Amino acid sequence: MVSAYAELEEDMRRRLGGRECLYVPSCRLGLYLALRHFCPRGGRVLMSPVNDDVILFVVLAAGLRPVQAPLDPRDGSIDPAAVPGSVWRGLSAVLTTNLYGNPDPAPDLRARCDLLGIPLIEDAAHAIGSTTGGRPVGTYGEAAVFSLSKHTGAKTGGFLALADPSLRADLTRARDALLHPARTASELAYLLRPGAEAAVRHLRLTGAARAALRALGREEREEIRMPLRADALARALPAAPALAPFHSWIRVDMHDYRIRPGAARLRRTRARLARLDTVLAAHREGTARLLESEYGPGGGPAQPLFRVPLLVEDRDAAVAALARHRITVGYLYDPPLDTYAGGAFTDPSPAPAAAARFARHALPVDPRRAARALTALRSAGIPPALPATAPGGAR
Repeated sequence: MVSAYAELEEDMRRRLGGRECLYVPSCRLGLYLALRHFCPRGGRVLMSPVNDDVILFVVLAAGLRPVQAPLDPRDGSIDPAAVPGSVWRGLSAVLTTNLYGNPDPAPDLRARCDLLGIPLIEDAAHAIGSTTGGRPVGTYGEAAVFSLSKHTGAKTGGFLALADPSLRADLTRARDALLHPARTASELAYLLRPGAEAAVRHLRLTGAARAALRALGREEREEIRMPLRADALARALPAAPALAPFHSWIRVDMHDYRIRPGAARLRRTRARLARLDTVLAAHREGTARLLESEYGPGGGPAQPLFRVPLLVEDRDAAVAALARHRITVGYLYDPPLDTYAGGAFTDPSPAPAAAARFARHALPVDPRRAARALTALRSAGIPPALPATAPGGAR
């Protein structure tokens, strides 16, 4: 088992220029480990309001207070210049998002964190292969987390990357203390899932399959956001930092997020990771095509985005147009987290309009489906969203 971890870790270490990497069964568990290690209980963490709700619950489970950041309306990245000085001075850490693989301004955030003496933690779940400032995303912070469920399609596993390799032993012990033993039923379901999903796609039974998953308790989202259950969440807060009281929120979409992987799962993960460079090349090519379309901002070298957030005036109509061409849209984050969670569970953004606009108009498209997606949108007459105003009033 140790040798299997080591092979995966060495591959990721090479991609990050030698940065220490620790295998974790999920990105969300890796993020919990990082937040617990680097942030004091009760600390305040700046994060993006256009993010998966699971991440909000991970921050709360770590005993921390989420603080929602202003965003650049053009791409959904954190806008450091719009964060008031009073907010900066009250922070214990900054958590990037790198939404859909588009980098947050890590060099600027790194400089600000250094001035304040607080850690920068990079959520690079969508951003394997993305770069900023001439360096890979995930090499600016004290810690970074990567997902193997996204570009690799392994649907399991991830990494916690560390700037200080001397922390590896402590964080390995912390990881192992949180892991549950491998389960035969979970491993079998994991191995059978790709074939079942392929059959569903071939037979066009997606709606029926999702209904069946909901009935079995494996599909818990009927809307974009999971139910908040505010009363239950308020009862869980005093128990933080701890995972167990928040398990019903953190497990959503990935019930085995803290289960020790079996040998078959690790073999499939290694095989998927070995093909990553080919996948990244396809994502980069499709990203360039989508960004240069009327729905994208265009310009600049293309990153291998996990999803390309096209900006459309009527997203519901665009989703329906893509569905008619058998293109599924996922990874929507609307409404922003401060609207979703309210002031009881997060500090709202001091400038929420940009996040609300981006969340409403962003249409995340798989870049490997670029040609088909553009054909579907154009044939349906879907108009692009009006240009957003950049920070500072520039266009």
